[in-house]
Amino acid sequence: MRNQGASILLIYTGGTIGMKHDPVSGALKPFDFGQILDEVPELGKFAFRIDAYTFDPLIDSSDVEPAMWVDLARLIRSRYDSYDGFVILHGTDTMAFSASALSFMLENLGKPVVFTGSQLPIGIPRTDGKENLVSAVEIASAKGSDGSPRVPEVSIFFDSKLIRGCRATKTDSSSFSAFRSPNFPPLAEAGISIRYNDALIRRPSGDLPLAIHDRLDTRVSILKIHPGITPQVVRDILCGSQTRAVILETYGSGNAPSKPWFLDLVREASGMGKILLNVTQCPSGTVDMDLYATGKALKEAGVLSGFDSTTESALAKLFVLMGGTSSQAEVKSLLEADIRGEISK
Repeated sequence: MRNQGASILLIYTGGTIGMKHDPVSGALKPFDFGQILDEVPELGKFAFRIDAYTFDPLIDSSDVEPAMWVDLARLIRSRYDSYDGFVILHGTDTMAFSASALSFMLENLGKPVVFTGSQLPIGIPRTDGKENLVSAVEIASAKGSDGSPRVPEVSIFFDSKLIRGCRATKTDSSSFSAFRSPNFPPLAEAGISIRYNDALIRRPSGDLPLAIHDRLDTRVSILKIHPGITPQVVRDILCGSQTRAVILETYGSGNAPSKPWFLDLVREASGMGKILLNVTQCPSGTVDMDLYATGKALKEAGVLSGFDSTTESALAKLFVLMGGTSSQAEVKSLLEADIRGEISK
């Protein structure tokens, strides 16, 4: 059901979707989202208000920093009572990181926050931007039969699929199907109509006000395990003085080298109080450190399981949890809990 009196805020942060060719120079330039109906007249067929907010300066998604996530969270909080939903237009390179971050930063979210973008500029005839934008706006305004928002989550809409923000990862740089949710089904799929998987959609418990977590601790490193990795590289990352937590991207179901030097360094880092989180390099599947001896050795050395979390989600979760407390023990206890539907347990 569409909400005929809905109001949606479009937030343009930057990225390909907001580009069009300059008629004089022929170069791609951002267009004025205040004239969004001129570029996407289909939006005018919705019987509700659509306002636009443009970041200044615009941010190439390759330059996205946590400070932008803080700005986004604060903007949504400041406009929360004025709009029924939010659509964030964002470059694709770091969209999964930003969607994961907002998933954890926005607590008690009761309205849709839909990220979308495009692989081709909206001013190009074959653009995927118009379809992505129109569907994202429709989803952000959708209400259930009881009048409540249909998808009160942070999500990504891309190429006919709506996926949970903290489950998304970019898997293709050259097709319209840029994002996947390898370990969790889509929240909705758009065809002739939009089919919502209502049983999968998370809803706030009670009528609590929106709260944001805008204190982020970014002292996190990522160690990707690979053949030939050297002790010095592992030591520099695991035991670095400026690192509070390390995400280990391991093989298969959570395996890593069984060489004594490697496990000794893991134990050393754990003994220093570092938070060590195990996620798999595989596009889909989960970490099970009880399955093989190498995984068991990591667990015994103090490494925590990231289960089927994406790296993007694990990073965002650590940023938010560590920003909220100086207690390593508290962060560790929450890491293995499912907070926003980011892991399957």
